[in-house]
Amino acid sequence: MNPVLTYFPLLTPHQADQISQLEDLYRYWNERINIISRKDIDNLAINHILHSLAIARLVTFNHGALVLDAGTGGGLPGIPLAILFPDTQFLLADSIGKKIMVVENIAAELGLKNVTAKKCRVEELNENFDYVVSRAVTSFPEFHKWVYPLIKAGQAGSLANGIFYLKGGELSEELKNFTPIVKTYDISLWFEEAFFETKKVIYLPVF
Repeated sequence: MNPVLTYFPLLTPHQADQISQLEDLYRYWNERINIISRKDIDNLAINHILHSLAIARLVTFNHGALVLDAGTGGGLPGIPLAILFPDTQFLLADSIGKKIMVVENIAAELGLKNVTAKKCRVEELNENFDYVVSRAVTSFPEFHKWVYPLIKAGQAGSLANGIFYLKGGELSEELKNFTPIVKTYDISLWFEEAFFETKKVIYLPVF
């Protein structure tokens, strides 16, 4: 069974079908545009899709919430999260046009009406969002500098508006200037695969 469906057994049949389609879609596009390491494509379900959905173990986004996936690459974590939260609006932004083309095609193939893709640098955006999500595009202080001005205070989900950042390894030095507000959560508490032993979700609320 797809490991995502094992950990998220309450998905609707439509959502489960969309999750199941992701592997073939990413394999198809990865043969044309390198969005995932060729050596890692066989680990797509765990290392990329399930990893993206670790954010959904921590927070539930409300109907109508606005979420930015900053530096989305080929649509991770934004596309898996958009499947789980079909009433939440996602903007997937990346500066590389070929990657945005992949995002647009995968979202269209899956019928994701809640996904918009945009070719731009995050610093060029002049919109406001409830949450920003991303998978380790740079150091957390640098990422924070880019996206913090885009986040509006409030609570459009089960946690206060803010940043959810997926990253692994030792983070204490990187996060020292954000304590005590910043929180880190070990993904290994939710998912048992060895890949997640050092992986974390960084959460920084905006007040």
